[in-house]
Amino acid sequence: MDQITLSPRHLHAFAEVGFQVAGRSGIPGAMRALREVIALEAYEFVAYDPVTGRHRSLVSDGYTRVDGDAAEEYVRLDPYRRAMDSRVPLTMGVPGTERYFRRHLEPYGWRAGLTTPLFLTEGRYTGLLHLNSRDPGAFSAESSTMISAVSPTLAYVTDLSRCVVDSVGTPPGFHAAAFDRSGTRRDVTGTPASAAVAAEPRMAELAREFIDSRELNRRGLWLDGTGQWREVRLLRAGVGPHGAIQGAVIAERPCAPPYDLTGREVEVITRVALGDSNPQIAAALVLSVRTVTTHLEHIFAKLGCESRTRLTTRALAEGLCRLPL
Repeated sequence: MDQITLSPRHLHAFAEVGFQVAGRSGIPGAMRALREVIALEAYEFVAYDPVTGRHRSLVSDGYTRVDGDAAEEYVRLDPYRRAMDSRVPLTMGVPGTERYFRRHLEPYGWRAGLTTPLFLTEGRYTGLLHLNSRDPGAFSAESSTMISAVSPTLAYVTDLSRCVVDSVGTPPGFHAAAFDRSGTRRDVTGTPASAAVAAEPRMAELAREFIDSRELNRRGLWLDGTGQWREVRLLRAGVGPHGAIQGAVIAERPCAPPYDLTGREVEVITRVALGDSNPQIAAALVLSVRTVTTHLEHIFAKLGCESRTRLTTRALAEGLCRLPL
């Protein structure tokens, strides 16, 4: 729409929608604000997953039933594809949508509807929003104008590539990134993004292996590509709005190896924790068995351990092993 004109009442609702989304009240708060100026009785947010290329219902309110196949059916309609190009909301029953509405909405008493594609300000598509009412005259041109105005803000709540929730125990002072099983990297809400994790292509595979394991969390040391040691924590998380996708948070911060351990000693500890014997460690690290024995003597002294079993227990508990990166 080339020109958007809103009344003071609509401008207040516009600001309130932005406040609710930014303040993490999210969809319920934003829709309460919209209901002050639009006579909607039900709404459905549909998210577009860039990993699968498919749409799915994310959050709905006011419907007795939401058909599971409705989202994919709707986005294949020619009128919706045209709405994607023009970014103008569609009204219920426009040519090309009649069959969809007769199947999914009219049987439940809905007589008015408005659907808008959701694009972030940067232009990336994240999904769509359905609004419905039993009043045939519920949605005026002013309603369409209002929805057009707030749609870039509402697009954030359907953005599956950015939002991460329900990460348990993300430690303070760490930078982080999250991954789902497909390897898609996502930001972690409320935690600074990790440029180091983003620069390491093997992090996605580490996250996938962790997600598929039975571990709730994991700690370890990582020597990044610049030669900087980093303390790393892996945590289970639900990613996407409402934690809908199984994922993992990888949090890191720069560090020096604890207990004055050398890099080589960290390597030896890692092999001990894997169950390797001294000859196996020597072969893996291209050292003599005598050198491995000397390293172990130093490690036992620094950590106050008297056996390999005790060393392994402490190394795993305190994250003294080098991660396989």
